Amino acid sequence: MATATLPAPGLPAPSTTPARRRPSRSTGATAARIAALAVAVALTLGPVVWTLWVSLTPATSDGASLDAYRDVGQQISLGLLVLNSALVTGLVALGQMLTAALAGYAFARMEFRGRGALFALVLATMMVPLQVTIVPVFMLVRGMGLADTLLALILPAIPTAFGTFLMRQYFLGLPPELGEAAAIDGAGPLRTFASVYAPLAAPGMAIVGILAFNFHWNEFFRPLVLTISEQNFTLPLGLVSLQGNLGTGSVSTVLAGVVISMIPALIVFVIGQRPLREGLTAGASK
Repeated sequence: MATATLPAPGLPAPSTTPARRRPSRSTGATAARIAALAVAVALTLGPVVWTLWVSLTPATSDGASLDAYRDVGQQISLGLLVLNSALVTGLVALGQMLTAALAGYAFARMEFRGRGALFALVLATMMVPLQVTIVPVFMLVRGMGLADTLLALILPAIPTAFGTFLMRQYFLGLPPELGEAAAIDGAGPLRTFASVYAPLAAPGMAIVGILAFNFHWNEFFRPLVLTISEQNFTLPLGLVSLQGNLGTGSVSTVLAGVVISMIPALIVFVIGQRPLREGLTAGASK
């Protein structure tokens, strides 16, 4: 027969109620982070969801329909506008990837007089707003006979100070012993760049290309100034005509055009998500 254990004389009896756990501070911090992320997601995706919803529910329809998207194709030359934007944006992105990689490699791995001053001058151009340089660029483009052409949008946008800075920092993070080994084997600077450093710098070049595509696909100011003919308009310029005179156009039609313009940028981001993530985390993983 089991006997109950009695407390020693003079000592209080042990409590039989279970001890309550104190709320952990980490639980409150986690809840606060989740709430902050929820607010950020709502602020980011809210306008996108609203745009999609309004484009699918025009005022002339009782329910969801694609009438607004059909109106976009009827009111503007959608195929030509998309082709112009894709041509301009694609060539600008490729040009920036190539020129930024070459310039970044030169500033990072090649020794020449005035390298530091020249790089500082390149960085200083990032402080000059586009509105200041658009008039000289227009005069140069017109002097070259390229006014009101797609080349007027492509050539001035290829040099990129930010891309040069980004690729220089990327090349500085790569082992210099690779270039030294290639030089011992008799490879020149260009051969070393093409065979050794360029394949390793592909994630960094992908970052430059994706950022250039996203920026120039939605660009409005430069095409507005440098192009006149509708056949040379890019998609953002064409979407403005959907508003009609004095903004009398259908809101659903305008937002349907906006949704169409977001699709290519979304596709490029999904395709380039892996190299973008690898490029952004390359410095942190070393």
